[in-house]
Amino acid sequence: MSGAEPLYRADTTDAMLVEPLDGLTLIYHRRSGVTHMVVEPVPQILAAMGEDALTLDQLLTRLSKDFDLGDAVEAKAVLAARIDELVD
Repeated sequence: MSGAEPLYRADTTDAMLVEPLDGLTLIYHRRSGVTHMVVEPVPQILAAMGEDALTLDQLLTRLSKDFDLGDAVEAKAVLAARIDELVD
């Protein structure tokens, strides 16, 4: 067991079609042919990731540049939960 933190990466921008619609964002995933309806903070998380492979801490750092995430420990727990949902 390496003990290394997992890396997370969003699919490439050409693999997804992202369209804001009122309070929702529609994300069409070209390879699967599935359209996902998401709300904040999913679009912001995907935008912060870009196409880079990031650890949870690196992603938290990127998000904290644009958003007030409050308590770092709580923010990391919430972000981890959102990432787990995206992975599923």
